[in-house]
Amino acid sequence: MRSADDVLLLIDLQYDFMPGGALAVARGDEVVPVANRLAQGFRHVVLTQDWHPAEHVSFAANHAGDHGQRTPFETLSLPYGEQVLWPTHCVQGTEGAALHRDLDVPHARALIRKGHHADVDSYSAFLEADRTTPTGLAGYLRETGAKRVYCCGLATDYCVAWSALDARAAGFETVLIEDASRAIDLNGSLAAAWEQLQAAGVKRAQSADVLAGTV
Repeated sequence: MRSADDVLLLIDLQYDFMPGGALAVARGDEVVPVANRLAQGFRHVVLTQDWHPAEHVSFAANHAGDHGQRTPFETLSLPYGEQVLWPTHCVQGTEGAALHRDLDVPHARALIRKGHHADVDSYSAFLEADRTTPTGLAGYLRETGAKRVYCCGLATDYCVAWSALDARAAGFETVLIEDASRAIDLNGSLAAAWEQLQAAGVKRAQSADVLAGTV
């Protein structure tokens, strides 16, 4: 069992990110049993859940361009920066927004819902995409005595990477568990994410090593 100051952060294990979902991550369902095994080795587990209103600014369906409807995976300049436009996904209260039924983490101590502000996206579990609006997770972790954050889930190159980078920036030792995550890899986004993670001092690990306590 990991130390009490180690936290496992399980990110967005929801149906819309699974095969067949609205924003499917290839082989995303493979993460669930790995997450369950990891969770058995941690006293402190936190879950995140993408939780968008239907009118969310990141949805391509909510934008009309000069030549008609915007399409998913286009980019758009918004007041807080460049935004990838996504298929409508993880709408509050829908089946697609639900956590996977096979996720078995009854001892999880907190659930962070993100992306619930209609006018700003939120990849990170710590900060909205405007990079100023906090979710409260950093404060919660500090108050509970956390020192290390182990991140995994969906997707490696977006919500997992952004969360890991922000955990590191908040002063936590941070590990991204590679085999407990899957990527979208949009236009080289996975390689770019790993480059940023390495530069920030985020460790890269496999679940077996985490469970063995060697990282």
